[in-house]
Amino acid sequence: MTIYAEELGRGRFGVVYRCYSAAAADSDSFACKSIYKHSISSDSTDRRCLDTEPKILHLLSGCANILRLHDVYEDDDYLHLVTDLCDGGDLFDRVSSGARFSEPDAAVILKQLMTAIAFCHRLGVAHRDIKPDNVLFDSQGRLKLADFGSAEFFGVSEMNGVVGTPYYVAPEVLRGSNYNEKVDVWSAGVILYIMLAGVPPFFGDGPAETFEAVLRANLRFPPKIFRSVSAEAKDLLRKMICRDVSRRLSAEQILRHPWITSGGQTSSMAD
Repeated sequence: MTIYAEELGRGRFGVVYRCYSAAAADSDSFACKSIYKHSISSDSTDRRCLDTEPKILHLLSGCANILRLHDVYEDDDYLHLVTDLCDGGDLFDRVSSGARFSEPDAAVILKQLMTAIAFCHRLGVAHRDIKPDNVLFDSQGRLKLADFGSAEFFGVSEMNGVVGTPYYVAPEVLRGSNYNEKVDVWSAGVILYIMLAGVPPFFGDGPAETFEAVLRANLRFPPKIFRSVSAEAKDLLRKMICRDVSRRLSAEQILRHPWITSGGQTSSMAD
């Protein structure tokens, strides 16, 4: 039996509450997303995502850096998803001010994010909407990748369909072609760029201009901003935000990159 304690936020289709189990011996809190089913038509993409997300979260429950689904309850009106409580905020809160991260701090976050993404990819799941809003932190500061509503299984065939968020979406998604799981690597690379620069690599006045900038994929490192950023960090950015998918690193390769393995502790300066 799950008892609601307080409302934490509202989305398009439901409300997120802090909750706890009345039957549990301890007083650990959880989050419960309560989704009003009648607001979603049975033949819509949103309905398919609603059906798929719990299955994917169950599959991914073995990774400490992925939001864990503890239980699912359903009644005539609502679907309730009980997950980890992440009361340490999200990455969007940390980057929205435009403040720049030190390389060691950025490396700690990226390593946890890529650990989550690599775990997904090993199990044949692409997240497809990697962005700061979906990168949460628990009370101990541990990263939890969340919101698998756009996730898709891959392996037998390539994926298609335009999903994602303007600043972070990979160019091959916008081109309307088939694509693979490396769209998540591109999005994570954009997050790394924002952490180090305080601004996104591709942007415009509105979504249409931003999409055009993403399609051009003209990656730049303005000297005024990147003067103090190491060559190793820039090398990793080039290999993540790479228009040629065949040359873009995989999630596993990123975890072995020198900038990650050194924890961002580099002595070289921007070239």
